[in-house]
Amino acid sequence: MGDFVMRRDDEMMHKPDASVNFNESVYTNGFNTASAVGGWMRLGNRVNEGYAELSVCLYLPDGRIACQFQRPNITGNERFEAGGLSYAVIEPLKKVSMTFDGELMIVNDPNALRDPKTLFADGPRLPGHVHWTLEAESPVHGGEPVNDAVQTMYGRDFSRGHFNQHARVRGEIRVGSDTFPIDGHGWRDHSWGPRYWQVIYWYRLFLANFPNGDGLMLLKITDESGKSRRVGVLLVDGEYEDIVDMDLTTQWTEQKDPRRVEIGVRTAKRKAVIAGEIITLAPLRNRRKANGQTLESRIAEGFTRFSWNGQQGYGMTEYIERIEDGKLAGYPL
Repeated sequence: MGDFVMRRDDEMMHKPDASVNFNESVYTNGFNTASAVGGWMRLGNRVNEGYAELSVCLYLPDGRIACQFQRPNITGNERFEAGGLSYAVIEPLKKVSMTFDGELMIVNDPNALRDPKTLFADGPRLPGHVHWTLEAESPVHGGEPVNDAVQTMYGRDFSRGHFNQHARVRGEIRVGSDTFPIDGHGWRDHSWGPRYWQVIYWYRLFLANFPNGDGLMLLKITDESGKSRRVGVLLVDGEYEDIVDMDLTTQWTEQKDPRRVEIGVRTAKRKAVIAGEIITLAPLRNRRKANGQTLESRIAEGFTRFSWNGQQGYGMTEYIERIEDGKLAGYPL
């Protein structure tokens, strides 16, 4: 943590700089301990572009996905509240909440997300409500770099400041007449600064919590030259241990989606082998026009069951990569 400074005020909103693509965003996820249900929500304010990025993605026990993706208009960066999604700081660095009220698209077959235009036009919908509160189970990890020589987690073109934290999560998901309690664990982050999704050439991100309060956040990120960084932490007994090395093997589906992963990790205190099985994958994408070209990235969001040291827990596997000439930049690595 010596390379970063974390201020209590960084829990709050930041003054946008002059960057056209200034982004300030919050993300939370939560998963029930006793049953395979949960999801994630994100709200990213792009005030200099006049809209917010709203994402709600819920993984239901029967394999369906309930989701919503919008770009509601915003005129300021004073709060996180747009399109029925809101975020509140209850106690800085200790306790936050996130709430969504609005329509959810019901995805019976996750492959329908590969054709979002048709899904958005014709997909079934139900009224939805999500509310959960996250209470810290770890220190805060990250902040703003202390000088220009320090690399940020995802790179300086993706966020200037970034922090994250594992948490105890309580709340509920309601989809139509069905209610799913959330009494388990999750993870959150908050970032600010210039951001284009397409500056990520490719990365693999793993987030997990276990019933005893342990957890992980692991990232392998690779640039266009092929140079990779491996960063992240293991959460053990309420304390973060920064990793010093990480190996990763992915098993793929015929559609080039991740199916299973095996991760070898080393910190200064321990070695760990972690296995992940993706229960339900949401195959998403992001497109942006720049310099007369359409840039596209694959964003694969996998609800994942992780196993580590005899424990089983839930979390997310996120594979992001540019699509160039129809090919995935990182596949099959």
